[in-house]
Amino acid sequence: MREIIHLSCTNCKRKNYTTTKNKKKHTEKLEIKKYCSFCKTHVLHKESK
Repeated sequence: MREIIHLSCTNCKRKNYTTTKNKKKHTEKLEIKKYCSFCKTHVLHKESK
């Protein structure tokens, strides 16, 4: 079962992206380097609630 998660920027702490993941197979938090339109750079985004 896939659940919707939010990705927030590590610099400005804003929630920029939403994605899905299978929480039974991947229990660790997701970390992806993506573009933040508020910081205007590519920054690491972490999974948040």
